[in-house]
Amino acid sequence: MSEAAFEEVSALSSIYCGEGEFRLLQRSAQDGLMVQINRTVEGVDVRLLFHLHLRYPSCPPAISVSSTVLSRTQCQDVRQKLLNQAAALPPEPMVHQLVECLQCVVTENFTGGEEEEGREREEEEEDWTAALSLDHIRSRNRYISLLERWSQQLQLSGRLLLGQSILVILQGARSNIKEFCRLLRTVKVDVDSSGKKCKERMMKVLAESPTSSFSGHEYGSQKIQGFLVRNYESLAELTAAFQEINMTGLYQQIRPSLSD
Repeated sequence: MSEAAFEEVSALSSIYCGEGEFRLLQRSAQDGLMVQINRTVEGVDVRLLFHLHLRYPSCPPAISVSSTVLSRTQCQDVRQKLLNQAAALPPEPMVHQLVECLQCVVTENFTGGEEEEGREREEEEEDWTAALSLDHIRSRNRYISLLERWSQQLQLSGRLLLGQSILVILQGARSNIKEFCRLLRTVKVDVDSSGKKCKERMMKVLAESPTSSFSGHEYGSQKIQGFLVRNYESLAELTAAFQEINMTGLYQQIRPSLSD
């Protein structure tokens, strides 16, 4: 078991020091560490079980989720989102970051009304197109590698357009696009001006809509293929990039939001 894992568990016991918040359930030379962390988010109690294998943090932890409020299906949904998050993170101690992510997952998915949830569930299965803007990309190789990995994991196609404005065009299931955006906001994808790892707090969704709403004459039924990176140096080149994927209607919609 790595020293980093032991140090992390010690830190977790200090962070989650309230009554019943933290328990070290197992410490084994053969099976690794197992910790339990109990949290209450928006009135929803959640019990998280993290199994830190011997190779952790080189490999993500196994995660179990239970709750007296959430259904089994909802617990499985929380677990899957945390596993997605863990898979997207670099091989560093990550349990605290995953517990912090729980707040976002529960708030976004399980605190609305049943009617609203039902409507959103239908929308999430619909093919969707979204345009995002990023604030900066300093650690280019790391950042782009993560975006490419997430698009593949979430079965999304699109483009990363690098120029005066940094744009990400995504196409796929709305639920997967939402997950992509959540990862952007919660994973340390880049570095700030001082070289410290940072999250994409300044990401903006410029436009999103069912893909069918862009089905003008120039779009037809064609869909974006793959996830590719394109550099542009002028407005004409940016316009051409949208024409290449038959998304001039989307471009006209977001043009007022872009840097001049």
